Order: sequence, then structure tokens, then C-alpha cells
Amino acid sequence: MKTIAVIPARMGSSRFPGKPIANILGRPMIEHIYKRVAMSPSLDATYIATCDDEIREVAESFGARVIMTADTHERASDRVAEAAAHVPDAGLIVMVQGDEPMTHPDMIDTAVAPFRHDPDLGCVNLARRIEHEADYLDFNTIKVVMDQHDNALYMSRRPIPSLAKTGFAGTVVYKQVCIIPFRRDTLFQYTQLPPTPLEQLESIDMLRLLEHGLPVRMVHTEYNTQAVDTTADLLRVEKLMQSDPLLSHY
Repeated sequence: MKTIAVIPARMGSSRFPGKPIANILGRPMIEHIYKRVAMSPSLDATYIATCDDEIREVAESFGARVIMTADTHERASDRVAEAAAHVPDAGLIVMVQGDEPMTHPDMIDTAVAPFRHDPDLGCVNLARRIEHEADYLDFNTIKVVMDQHDNALYMSRRPIPSLAKTGFAGTVVYKQVCIIPFRRDTLFQYTQLPPTPLEQLESIDMLRLLEHGLPVRMVHTEYNTQAVDTTADLLRVEKLMQSDPLLSHY
């Protein structure tokens, strides 16, 4: 099954305008993401999906494949679906959010592996244990709670589950890591589903699937990444990436 990655990126982030081309260690953030994702042996091709010429120009300058999309998408998944329509033979589409510069190619491999064994699986998300209470309390960190089979029950920007009885040290809590493979028909089904109330309240793509009764399988990763939602995150990531051995490969 042909597998591609699509990285949605736009200049108009409400929390950090222009962040895809923000500088990290001398390179635009989107370049770090693209080149690290493209290292995955699970992928046949990697694309950047954007509605902004500024991002297109930067991406093409470092050799990325770019697919231009409409500027009306509210959800990254809808932008990815529009881009995937230009690659009709791709059966598995991996969305990697354009604010995850610490993505490791092994994470792509982990996320797509379950599709080889489960023909009914439509969508996977990576999950990582939250190690610091500040991240658990951070509105920008998407928390996830799962059932006994690692299917997502709910995702929220608010702290979930409650720690009233155990405190942070006594509870295992998880965050969503935005590496999200879709089987092609599930991705296009997503675009046909009406947006849902909780999706809009939380501004979380996956809630559209959950509210319509469609499963989202969570797969655990040991890689501890840091998304960039603010300028403070950018400085934190730059410090963390200084000793990253992947940098020498691109």
C-alpha cells in the first residue's frame, strides 16, 4: 500500500503567526519537519500542504514537494485530504502537523505499523506519557484518555483525567502526538462528516471522528517531542534540538 506523509502548514496561526517559517538552529521549522519525516523508510513520498505562497517559496527552496490548497480550511485534516486528492494512488496518508520539529522518523514507522495487521483500522494517533505537570496543565497540550484497548475515549486541552484523588505523581496521563495516519477512505469520510460541537469547542480534529462514533486507535511512542505553539515553545525546542543526532543527517 502506497504510504505518503502530508505536512499541513499555514502562516495564519492565531497563537504564533508565521510559525512554519520561524527559525530553529538556522533553518525554518518546516524544513526540520519535512526532512526528518522524509527519512522514514515507511514512506513513499512526503509533501507539504499549504495555502500560503510564503511557505511554498521557503519549502521549494530546500527541495520539498508542495501541494497548494484552499485557504478556507479550519482543520488540518481537511487540508491534508485536499492535498491527498492529488496523489490518488496513496492508500495510507500520514498527517504530521507543521509544528512538530522534533519528529523522529521512527515515530512514523510506529504509527503506520498497525495498519499492516488490521484491515479495519481507519485512523491512528500517537500517544506519549506526560512527564511534567506543567505540560499536563498547558492548554496547548492535547490530553487523551483511552479505553482498555487503547482506543481514544476523549481528547481535551483541559487537564484530563481528574487528579483529585491521586495527584499528578500518582496518575499516568497521556498527550496526543500529532502524527496521524489515515486510511484513505477514512480521511475522505472525515471531510464529509459535519463538524461537531466538541470538535469546535476544543479545536481538536480527532473529536469529529469520535463524536460521529468512529474509532481512533492510540499507539504509544517513547519519543518525547515538543510541539511549537508559542515563541516560548520555539526557544525551548531550539535548546532541546541542539544535541539532536538527526541534525547531522540533513
